[in-house]
Amino acid sequence: MENTLNDALSLATDPPVVQQRPMLAMSGIAKWFGANQVLKGVSLTVAKGEAVVVIGPSGSGKTTLLRCINLLEDYEDGIVAVDGEPIGYFVDARGKRQRMGERDLAAAREHVGIVFQSYNLFPHMTVLQNIVAAPIRVRGIPRAKAEARARDLLAMVGLTDKEQAYPVRLSGGQQQRVAIARALAMDPKIMLFDEVTSALDPELVGEVLAAMQQLARDGMTMIVVTHEMSFARDVADRVVFMDGGLIVEEGKPEQMFTAPRTDRVRQFLKRYNDRYRL
Repeated sequence: MENTLNDALSLATDPPVVQQRPMLAMSGIAKWFGANQVLKGVSLTVAKGEAVVVIGPSGSGKTTLLRCINLLEDYEDGIVAVDGEPIGYFVDARGKRQRMGERDLAAAREHVGIVFQSYNLFPHMTVLQNIVAAPIRVRGIPRAKAEARARDLLAMVGLTDKEQAYPVRLSGGQQQRVAIARALAMDPKIMLFDEVTSALDPELVGEVLAAMQQLARDGMTMIVVTHEMSFARDVADRVVFMDGGLIVEEGKPEQMFTAPRTDRVRQFLKRYNDRYRL
């Protein structure tokens, strides 16, 4: 009886556990391309400051999942919320799923930065001009403030001396780092990376991954789709494996790479694990 009373008193006096809402919450995302269903009711949450790496075979739905987050790809079912606010679709008072208006959608998208495997830099603009264009035009940030922020970001990605260079004068790795700085200039709440090293020569991959690793250390919320297994193992807080439009397994890197629970993940990682004797 005494123990029961003590337990009750402890529960009554301990501060309540406050659950932080996720920075990203995806629920039941379904996507078709014609008769082909590429996402089959995918749900995923990402905590603030968490780096999640998504791996899996080609055609498993990884890139489509990223593109659905800010409605670069429309989808047929499900809801996405960033920091508790819907993006793309919302549920109305009658419980019916409704598409957001374009103005509200554009405002919501500002909270999501995305970097693609193609750099998409404006070739007629300098590096500095590429980075400040959106903050000035979209958010109305004064040029001097935008340029100061751009220079800070260039320092972060190791390109301080390239602010007046044009993209054609940069290597692929340098262009990709500029693309990262440009996305960060909008001060997003979450960053998405879609196979950002796949178009690079092998010797340039490391400099881009180093910039992303620094972002993870700085606490940026990130979802990274990649085939770079070493990056997933060393940098991710959590690894998500997708196949056939579904999340097959997810867990801490050490668990996923050394003791995966499913045969499919073991098969996928076998070549990598054999190479590094994990």
